[in-house]
Amino acid sequence: MPSKPAPIKKSPAKKAAEKAPEPVPEPEPAPVEAPPAVAAPVEAAPTEAAPATEGEAAPAEDTPAAEGGTPAAPAEAAVVEEAPTPPPPAVPTSAPLDISVDDVTDSSLTIKWNTPETIGDSGLDGYTIEYCKDGTTDWVVAQEELTPTNCYCIKNLTAGDLLRVRVVAVNRGGRSEPGTLAEPVPIREIGERPKVRIPRNLKSCYVKQVGDQINLVIPFHGKPKPVVSWLKDGQLVDTRVNIRNSDKDTIIFIRHAQREDSGVYEISVKVDSFEDKATITLQIVDRPGSPANVKLLDTWDFNAALEWTPPKDNGNTEITGYTIQKADRKTGEWFSVLVHHHRLTATITDLIMGNSYSFRVFAENQVGISEMSAVTKGVATIHKTGIVYKPPEYPERDFSEAPRFTTPLTNRTATVGYTTKLLCSVRGCPKPTIEWLKNQVIIGKDPKFRQISTQGICSLEIRKPGSFDGGVYTCRAKNQQGEAVVSCRLQVKQVILPDKEKSK
Repeated sequence: MPSKPAPIKKSPAKKAAEKAPEPVPEPEPAPVEAPPAVAAPVEAAPTEAAPATEGEAAPAEDTPAAEGGTPAAPAEAAVVEEAPTPPPPAVPTSAPLDISVDDVTDSSLTIKWNTPETIGDSGLDGYTIEYCKDGTTDWVVAQEELTPTNCYCIKNLTAGDLLRVRVVAVNRGGRSEPGTLAEPVPIREIGERPKVRIPRNLKSCYVKQVGDQINLVIPFHGKPKPVVSWLKDGQLVDTRVNIRNSDKDTIIFIRHAQREDSGVYEISVKVDSFEDKATITLQIVDRPGSPANVKLLDTWDFNAALEWTPPKDNGNTEITGYTIQKADRKTGEWFSVLVHHHRLTATITDLIMGNSYSFRVFAENQVGISEMSAVTKGVATIHKTGIVYKPPEYPERDFSEAPRFTTPLTNRTATVGYTTKLLCSVRGCPKPTIEWLKNQVIIGKDPKFRQISTQGICSLEIRKPGSFDGGVYTCRAKNQQGEAVVSCRLQVKQVILPDKEKSK
């Protein structure tokens, strides 16, 4: 049977902690101050532990883990706790960016800038603008309070002074590095700000061929006389390019344009601290080189397939197409078979049986066709093969049709002694037989009547009819599929002469 656990007693350290007076709290910062229960045990514990004799076991109260008792005293737990981490110190921002002059008069100077790239957690309280005369270090603060905007006008300046200006960003961390104006600014009235006037035809890419003369006039404004400078792709203009400047315009002149003259030309017009820029894109183009790797892929029937790759030199402009030519090996004469072809493969058709052909390809761009061509190494031979013509088979169709009158007979009125005709039209397959009847009696071959049937048009001509020729006339059409009948009435009238004419 396990022994009964001994009762838990308070250790001497705990008793000393209870008797110890509470220490006086320390001044700010309050969160760092240790609790009263922590300070007392740390000082009292060594004094009470000293009387323990050699070989005497430690009190059960001090070894709770071995006996499975309660956790350590609150004094030990309090020592492990960490004090809260103080916030990091505030850091100034980076320097303001792109300080530039916005306006200048005889007594004021307006500058502008961009927000610093790095602001940080401390935020941005505002900006301080400072200035001094060129050649001195006596910086003067231009405003009493921080300005929150990215633009400021310095007033009450003296005309004729040459000033340097800088901008400093301020926050809780202090002042940033200053952003300084690139050059000192003379305080004087500007007659007219510089402005470049690019002609409309130069706002887009200006294209010229190799060897052409280039003479471009770029007008501008500005008072006093602006300082004009040119750059090509960010570098100084080559000596081959002639630049001529006047008070109102600048001229760029190239006598014989070359491919290397292509690029982006930048013009800068500057009056004191004010500057205006514009760019002109110049493209010098030439004929392209010849295509590469022309191959004869396959030959079948009367066709040949070709393939090639674009030319290495496109003439400094886009390839617009290809021209493919063929030559019979017997004659050696070249003929164009495809023009303005846009793909890199082509199929040549309608070749002649028994002949052999060579092919070549030219590249095209907006200047023209390439001077050289790429010719196939292989030869396309169209072999003779036996051809057996097999006429197409068409299914037979039955066009049989019973007679049907498409235009019927109409009632007529005739005059005695005047020839008249009766007309109708009929269709049918096979061609129907036509019969004419008068009052249901077949007319037959009576010479008084003339029967005509041509391409489906049936007519009965009655020659000089008399009063007795009136009646019902019928046209009947018959074939193996059936018959059709159509009728009309003919009325023959007698001309009545006046009595005077009868007596004559």
